[in-house]
Amino acid sequence: MRQGSHSPIGVFDSGVGGLTVLKALMSHLPHESTLYLGDTARVPYGTKSGEVVTRYSLKNAEFLLERGIKLLVVACNTASAVALPALSAALPVPVVGVIAPGARAALRRTRGGGVGVIGTPGTIRSGAYQRELEAGAEGVKVKARACPLFVPLAEEGWLGGDVPRLVAREYLADFARSGVDTLVLGCTHYPLLKEVIAEAVGPQVELVDSAEATAEVVASLLEEQMLLAPGGGTPAHHYFVTDVPERFVEVGARFLGRPIHAAEQVDLSF
Repeated sequence: MRQGSHSPIGVFDSGVGGLTVLKALMSHLPHESTLYLGDTARVPYGTKSGEVVTRYSLKNAEFLLERGIKLLVVACNTASAVALPALSAALPVPVVGVIAPGARAALRRTRGGGVGVIGTPGTIRSGAYQRELEAGAEGVKVKARACPLFVPLAEEGWLGGDVPRLVAREYLADFARSGVDTLVLGCTHYPLLKEVIAEAVGPQVELVDSAEATAEVVASLLEEQMLLAPGGGTPAHHYFVTDVPERFVEVGARFLGRPIHAAEQVDLSF
């Protein structure tokens, strides 16, 4: 299928978290149509080998490409960390991950060179944010920490109150004391917990939402390549999942900030 300015943006993630990236894309690019694929049958990607995640990612991309996307957003930190080179080499459309935009935004905003990164154990263990930050500026000091309990809190809707506050303080109370002035939310679930995270690190630490940074990069890229959708039409948003859609529809609405009326179950088996 021939791609053009009217073609949709493709987005994939291992589950619902990437909907925060889609939400940012919808906000920054309100005229764009989108296709979202959540590989809910194989979530989480963070516990899989790099080879397996790359294989899954290529299959996800193939599915979206067959439906005529003009650009692919890899809205999964794990896939962005390990599969981006393979995806960029294999696809005839631009590919944007979530790690480089978030890291670059943090480097622009840090005042003293102390940058924190929080994410899932798999993302932190990969070192992808750390490498991107250290390559982007001399003398930057990176403090990275896995915060695994934030994902179930976000998915269960525990976004405020004593429990998430206690968890956030346990993970993050020492960040400001260690010279961090900018903190990258390196997991697509974490924007839902932005308020308790901000409270835990204190007002002197600026939060960087990788989803917002990614949407800004996508907008610039589409403009550069003259692929921005023209205004005036009504954009279409379609959702696909690889497992039964009921929970995706229910939980996903919280991540997207608007109802998801339906999601189509698809088979991506090899």
